[in-house]
Amino acid sequence: MASGFKEWQVVCDALASGRQAIILRKGGIHEGKAGFSFAEENFFLFPTRFHNQDQFVREGTVVAAPEWVAGDTVSITHYCEALWAKTLTDWEQVAALEPYHVWTEETIRQRFDWEGKGMASGSIHVALVRVSALVKPWEFPYEAKYGGCRSWVTLPEPPVGTRAGAEPVLGDDCFSTLFAKLGEILGE
Repeated sequence: MASGFKEWQVVCDALASGRQAIILRKGGIHEGKAGFSFAEENFFLFPTRFHNQDQFVREGTVVAAPEWVAGDTVSITHYCEALWAKTLTDWEQVAALEPYHVWTEETIRQRFDWEGKGMASGSIHVALVRVSALVKPWEFPYEAKYGGCRSWVTLPEPPVGTRAGAEPVLGDDCFSTLFAKLGEILGE
């Protein structure tokens, strides 16, 4: 089986375009008692349609779409490899990441300050991901088990060769530069 990481469509678009290569996450209300973690090193981006996404991002095109319903066709176009994941507790470090994502400061601050489901106030998870575009979209029918406010979903087994020929959206030089800049911000 394959892992899918649920993220707002507008953020998936930013990751797919190379505009963003980090994921900031506090977790969903269905993450369980232990709370959220970057449980998978390799995963497919699963775009979500819910939430009023345009209120929470500084840029990107938000296309209003109805919630997924059973039988809708899900189109997976990108695969990610998490190179590192950290829990940040210093707001100044989190604020310094602003040029590297599309969320508003208010959105990130609310997530940082939220407490519950095993997650402490004054913290947020960040991961650096290498995003690759699939040569051909992987499509399958939406099922109710993909719903709910959770970050990780188990997807069906992808067709053989789904990841073959996938190309990173950021070239090696660009990604190396980004890796170094993020290291400076986070004191690495």
